[in-house]
Amino acid sequence: MSTILKNTSQSETGKSSGSTPPLLQVIDLGFSYGAKQALKNINFELITGRFHALLGPNGAGKTTLFALISRLFNLQEGDILLDGCSLRKAPAQVLSNVGMVFQQSTLDLDLSVAENLHYHASLHGIGEARRRQRIAIELARVEMENYQHTRVRTLNGGHRRRIEIARALLHQPRLLLLDEATVGLDTRARTEINKHVRKLCMNQEVGVLWATHLIEEIDPNDPVTLLHKGQVLANANSLEICQRSGHANLVEAFESLTRPQQVKT
Repeated sequence: MSTILKNTSQSETGKSSGSTPPLLQVIDLGFSYGAKQALKNINFELITGRFHALLGPNGAGKTTLFALISRLFNLQEGDILLDGCSLRKAPAQVLSNVGMVFQQSTLDLDLSVAENLHYHASLHGIGEARRRQRIAIELARVEMENYQHTRVRTLNGGHRRRIEIARALLHQPRLLLLDEATVGLDTRARTEINKHVRKLCMNQEVGVLWATHLIEEIDPNDPVTLLHKGQVLANANSLEICQRSGHANLVEAFESLTRPQQVKT
């Protein structure tokens, strides 16, 4: 079995203090695909305006967790609260405040950037005048305002990802989910996307849950939920995970925590 680090202080894990209620609460969450348990007793919190990393190797359960928060899958065990509102009891209210960027691109390659964004905004019931305003704002924020009439198929991977982030923010959600958002991008594009999302946290007070297996995308003071084989192994900021596990960096801590323990004979 893997070592499990207990949750640390609220100030270090990204949990809320007494004066700051959590934006997102994941409570006793469990999920199974038939007889296979994908998530077990998942608990963590995320506060407004924070970049919160969901770290885990492929197959850890990150995508399943995102599918539950975005209600692609129905809840089986536990609950998810957004601003104290239960996904189980009021799914429409919760989802109206969630934006999602999937691991696989969901843009229509044969439509222009503007056509993709107008279609998405209309699904959220945003009127035409407001749609145009919101599209202009979000495209400017990702420095893609000159690409409105460009067919998506002609864009590179980094530019497509920027468009997907702009699309996810059109309805001004409180929580932005990014599932392995930089997979397949080159180092420069990964860095730019990561910096842009952090600016959203600081400037727009968006709470971000950033799922990744790339440790270099995580800063020392980022709250981190370390997920492995469907369980939370650690819930603290990156620096404290290193300190509590006795390792110099998060790479070593991650390898140690997820390494199967040998059974003595």
